[in-house]
Amino acid sequence: MKINFITFLAAAVVTLVIGFIWYNPKVFGKIWMRENNFTEDDLKKSNMLKIFGFTYIFSVLISMALMSFTIHQSGALGMIGGPPMIESAKPSFHAFMADYGTAYRTFKHGALHGFMAGLFFAFPVIGINGLFERKSWKYIFVHTGYWIVTLTIMGGIVCAYA
Repeated sequence: MKINFITFLAAAVVTLVIGFIWYNPKVFGKIWMRENNFTEDDLKKSNMLKIFGFTYIFSVLISMALMSFTIHQSGALGMIGGPPMIESAKPSFHAFMADYGTAYRTFKHGALHGFMAGLFFAFPVIGINGLFERKSWKYIFVHTGYWIVTLTIMGGIVCAYA
């Protein structure tokens, strides 16, 4: 199983594209600003290069983590010690990969697992942080919705093309 690292870079762009849409004032941007007590002036004072740069770097890390959630064969690869050990792996590994190496490697399957990561991982993390930060349920649901949509699309891309 070869890994296409370009896919991780491409999937990471999804966080920015969905974010531009999701947090637009005509979609959920005004709610997000109100729930964070931000004004337009507050946002204009931000270092956007730093914010978008680190967002992209973190998003690459997320896309790489999604590989283990969306591509079942990565578990088999891990059992032999990773890509450097493929050549010395036992015949049973090669037989398994010949039979199942591309099973469930579709956008649809990855999107399902990305959705599940959003619902069962991102939602609880955002919910816990929101509760301790005394944020509203609107705040929690706006962010959770963003991450569910984003992880769904990223999961689909990673599973189909990585």
